[in-house]
Amino acid sequence: MNRRYWLAPLTLVFLFPPAHGQDLPDPLAAGWQGESVCECLHRDERLRILRCSFPPGVGHERHYHPPHVGYVIAGGRMEITNAEGTRQQDVPTGITFANPDGIAWHEAVNIGATTASYLMIEPATEQGPPLACE
Repeated sequence: MNRRYWLAPLTLVFLFPPAHGQDLPDPLAAGWQGESVCECLHRDERLRILRCSFPPGVGHERHYHPPHVGYVIAGGRMEITNAEGTRQQDVPTGITFANPDGIAWHEAVNIGATTASYLMIEPATEQGPPLACE
């Protein structure tokens, strides 16, 4: 992948961070039935990188996302619920995606037969307290 195209959405994410309600957990703090689904791989003064993995039947309880760029390490079939409703979506391995405005809230569950795994690259701070890496 051409590095220039990968950096463009990442640059937008960090130049225009929106405000998000802090009443929901961020992706690292949210889990599934009391268990963590994301781990922090890296954090410095500018970036936080998470790996989130969802075996079949496992999801991610309602949470918000700050602006972020993602990469699908291992795809799968997810059921995603947000303010617009619930949809089922096949997420292919190897794609990148960007949400420069963040996500006010969503929740998801892996309804497929394989483990789905994502990398999430976020600003380490946003409007509000710094995002933790614990």
